[in-house]
Amino acid sequence: MTRLLLPLLIVLIGLGAGVGAGIALRPAPTEEPQAGGEMAEANPCGDIAPTAAPKSEPAPPHEASDFVKLSNQFVFPLIEEGEVAALVVLSLTLEVAPGQGDAVYQREPKLRDGFLRVLLDHANAGGFKGAFTSNQTMESLRRALLEKGREDLGDALYDILILDINRQDT
Repeated sequence: MTRLLLPLLIVLIGLGAGVGAGIALRPAPTEEPQAGGEMAEANPCGDIAPTAAPKSEPAPPHEASDFVKLSNQFVFPLIEEGEVAALVVLSLTLEVAPGQGDAVYQREPKLRDGFLRVLLDHANAGGFKGAFTSNQTMESLRRALLEKGREDLGDALYDILILDINRQDT
């Protein structure tokens, strides 16, 4: 009986500690929007004053979409001073309108060629040097890939997802 009691006691103590830590470390509640859709903000006098509404609304999410992973990774060199300085390996998935997966696979060779051109242009402009995974740099790359993809798929292409990215210096 003692052999069963000790593990049960350890589990209960661990569970209690986990719940207590979760309660203690939960984030502070955020303020709810007031009437009119504006957030309230307290000024130094303790009064509540409305703040400005956000300047741009994010794009509404698509009700339904399909995700199509391109069959192979993109592997391309980074050239510095006429020599291969590194190799970049990248995997892409396309978010498309429902039922457009077959269209992606039918046009995949043309899509891959266009995407590779964008990736090489990005590389030659220094996009894979330094902190190449920064949000600004990655967003710029996604935008360029999306523009190129829409040339072939039109508005059926919703977004480009970069799932894997790796730079291997030589």
